[in-house]
Amino acid sequence: MRFAIDAHAIGQHLTGNEVYIRNLLRSFCALDTDAEFVAYLAGAGAAQLVPETVATRIVSRNPFLRLGWQLAAHVRKDRPRLLHVQYTAPLACPVPVVASVHDVSFLEHPEFFSPARVFQLRRTVRRTVRSAARILTPSEFSRQSIEKHYPEARGKTEVVPNAVSQNFRPVHRDQARERIRALFGIPSPFLLNVGDLQPRKNQVGLIRAFEEAMRAHPKLTHRLVLVGQNKWDAPAVRQAAERSPLANRIHFTGYVDDDQLRLLYNACDAFLFPSFYEGFGIPILEAMACGCAVACSKAAAMPEVADGAAIFFDPHSISGMMRAILDLVLDAELRSRLERLGQNRAAAFSWDRAAGKTLEVYYEVAGASMPAAAHRRPLRAAR
Repeated sequence: MRFAIDAHAIGQHLTGNEVYIRNLLRSFCALDTDAEFVAYLAGAGAAQLVPETVATRIVSRNPFLRLGWQLAAHVRKDRPRLLHVQYTAPLACPVPVVASVHDVSFLEHPEFFSPARVFQLRRTVRRTVRSAARILTPSEFSRQSIEKHYPEARGKTEVVPNAVSQNFRPVHRDQARERIRALFGIPSPFLLNVGDLQPRKNQVGLIRAFEEAMRAHPKLTHRLVLVGQNKWDAPAVRQAAERSPLANRIHFTGYVDDDQLRLLYNACDAFLFPSFYEGFGIPILEAMACGCAVACSKAAAMPEVADGAAIFFDPHSISGMMRAILDLVLDAELRSRLERLGQNRAAAFSWDRAAGKTLEVYYEVAGASMPAAAHRRPLRAAR
């Protein structure tokens, strides 16, 4: 049995999309040694980031070339039982498509995207949803949103929660802080945010809330660290930081690799995630898995992911965010309790479990039975 996966996100710093497909491929190979997996990558160097047992093909980074003819041509040659894509299927795909649609923020909040991106996604995702054999999405919130906008998705949408890589785990906090100071020149204590710099992630609001919190308690010496690469409208975030009276205490790291990110989670005093909209929110689980206290938005899928293991706030309320920051910074007992609850919550999510459910969908679409060995193989708990 051969399955093909559009894995062009790997190695391209496409954050959530890359995390998702890299972890699925790793778990596929551990769970199902009978199947063949073919990954279509957008660069030869990306092959080093997937398991050796995965066959790889190179496609263009240009979506018009990749989706217009390259993927379909590879599929015709490789003859897999299906093709798994994220959001957009190639034109004239000769095999059934399983499509992962993580959210429909481009429909519900088009103001967070460039007009050209909204136009493209509206057209291509609708075509993909209509033609896909099955649709995978990471949260109940996203399933309901997808089916509201695309009635044709009803009955073929499956919730398969994302998870957290085993790379994210507690390490000695003092050692982590020393390494962060050496790597980035950032002293402790600091508060952490992770996400591409774009309007949907609400970093401008977070900067304002940080200012208010530090103004209310001037003896606090905390810094704010923003991790993420520049995306659409990123200059607005950087300008907000530059104009802030606390500009010298706001730091941008740009994109960081997983090892550096693990250190940042472990070194920070608290993790803040003020996004206006998320179909899941993997950084919430990453922070929790590292033993970090979390405060996040009570919007979209984030309460579903964090459950009772975080402080929630209205992302539109600067004062609400400020109170959440101060609660975490000033109340050591609360912070310690959330650290424990967060680790337990993160442990409930496993990429092996997500991969197992995804493989069940693959075999169903292929009209075949899943190998008994894959069913019996024990699932590793997230650490």
